[in-house]
Amino acid sequence: MNTQPESQPQAANPAALLDALLARRAVLQAGALLGLAAVAGCANTGGSYPDPVEPGAGVRGGEGPLSPQRPAATPTPPRPLPSGPAPQPQVGPVTAQGVIRRSNWTRAGIARPGDIYPLRSVNRITIHHEGVTPYTATSEDATRQRLEIIRRGHVTVRGWADIGYHYLIDPAGRVWEGRPIQYQGAHVKDQNENNLGIMVIGNFERQLPNAAQTASLDRFVASQMRQYRVPVSRVFTHRELAPTECPGRNLQRYLVMARANGGSLRVALAAAGAPELAFA
Repeated sequence: MNTQPESQPQAANPAALLDALLARRAVLQAGALLGLAAVAGCANTGGSYPDPVEPGAGVRGGEGPLSPQRPAATPTPPRPLPSGPAPQPQVGPVTAQGVIRRSNWTRAGIARPGDIYPLRSVNRITIHHEGVTPYTATSEDATRQRLEIIRRGHVTVRGWADIGYHYLIDPAGRVWEGRPIQYQGAHVKDQNENNLGIMVIGNFERQLPNAAQTASLDRFVASQMRQYRVPVSRVFTHRELAPTECPGRNLQRYLVMARANGGSLRVALAAAGAPELAFA
C-alpha cells in the first residue's frame, strides 16, 4: 500500500492557458475558412464542385458536374442572340473606373499562367452570385478576406488559373477587381470566350440582394455595356446559359425586372449615355 501523500496539483500558468486557447481558436478558424474555400464561388446547385479544368477558348471546362444532393434548377430559356455581332473593342489591362484594384485585397498573381487565355473582346456579360453562405458584412476588411477565400477555392480546389470572375460586388455596393480583364474568365462552362463575368457576393437563394448591391450592379453593368457596346439582349444570368440555380431566385427575379422595358438597368443605360443599347 502506498503510504506517500498524494502530490498537490500545480497551479495553472495563466499565460500558458491563454496561449493554448488562442492556438485552439486559430485552428478552428483556419478549419472553417478552409471549408468555405472548398465550395467558394458560384455553385451549380448549392455548392457542387465543377471539374478542375481551366476553360479554354470557349470549348472546355468551367462549371462541372451537378450536385447529386439537390435537383438542378430548370434553366431559364436564353433570349436569342443577335447574329453577326459587330466587332468589339479590344480588351486591355485597364481597371474600370471606380473599381477597387486587385492589389488592394491580394498579392497573389496568376497561379497557372500557362492555363489562362486572353480575353480578346467582350460581346456579352453574365451575372452570378457566390452561392455558398449568406453574406452581409459591409467592411472592406471582411470583403478582402472573403475574396481571398473565393480565390483560393478556385485555384486550390477547382484547379483554375485564378479567381473565375472579373468583377465582384460586395454588400456595401463596392466593386472589386477579380481576374484581370485582359484574361478570359472561368464562370460559365464552355461559354467563357468574350464573356465578362460579374459576381454579386452572397447566396440569393437564401437572402435578398440589398439596395446598395442592386444599385451598384445596375450602374456597373451599364458602364460595361457602354464600354464594350453590349446590348441588353446579351446580358445574361448564369441560369440562362446553364442548368444551375445561380444567381439565386431572388437576384434572378431582380434582373428579369431590371432588363425589362422601363427597368432599372435600362434607366442606368440612359444615365450612362447609352440608351440605344437598351433596345438592341
